[in-house]
Amino acid sequence: MKKFAFVLAAALIVPAVYAADMTEDQKTFYALGTVLGQQVTSSFNATPAELEMIKKGMSDVVGGNKPAVEIDTYGPKIQVLAQSRRAVIMEKANAAGKEFTDKAAKESGAVKTESGLIYLSLKEGSGASPTATDIVKVNYRGTFIDGKEFDSSYKRGEPAEFPLNGVIKCWTEGVAKMKVGGKAKLTCPAAIAYGENGGGPIPPNSTLSFEVELLSVTKPAAKPQAKAAAKPAAKAPAKDAAKQ
Repeated sequence: MKKFAFVLAAALIVPAVYAADMTEDQKTFYALGTVLGQQVTSSFNATPAELEMIKKGMSDVVGGNKPAVEIDTYGPKIQVLAQSRRAVIMEKANAAGKEFTDKAAKESGAVKTESGLIYLSLKEGSGASPTATDIVKVNYRGTFIDGKEFDSSYKRGEPAEFPLNGVIKCWTEGVAKMKVGGKAKLTCPAAIAYGENGGGPIPPNSTLSFEVELLSVTKPAAKPQAKAAAKPAAKAPAKDAAKQ
């Protein structure tokens, strides 16, 4: 499934307080650290003490030190641990997500669709509503159920523009209900957001909330028609003549 690029962009944002003093290579290594950190969080939900053990293992490998444990013995246990931790993470996310969507569905004016989307109009627009194949331009803010913001076009200072059928299902369905000039709140259960795998800064099984402003709708450019086959040269032999 195609997923909106904002999750990738948000995953690699380097805090300005550090970025000014970093070389390009340092920024890239920092980005590598954030990606590894997201994997540790989404798969293991490591405690601070467990994170120190991970850092110790990395330091020993990089420093050429002898590992403190038998890798042949404990290496295969990594996947087992990841699966057990992930199951706990997803169970908690499911429970928290259900509580959040149930509450959102009770807001005045909220509509719950068959897919599980909770749609709440914050401002009615007066322009056109997009279809799935249209290109939409929007401003938006995305937050987790605890209110923490994970992405915002407002902060980037630039609206996002994309084909409506090229994003998560929650957006494809929710934005199609809007009209140009309108603003809405979309509460997205994990099943119609980033699912069990998550993506970028989005942990697995995350229920998400978006405030979206629909700025414009445009039709996709028509595909050029195939050129007609070139006519044969005047001196080319006729089809039947070639058999003679």
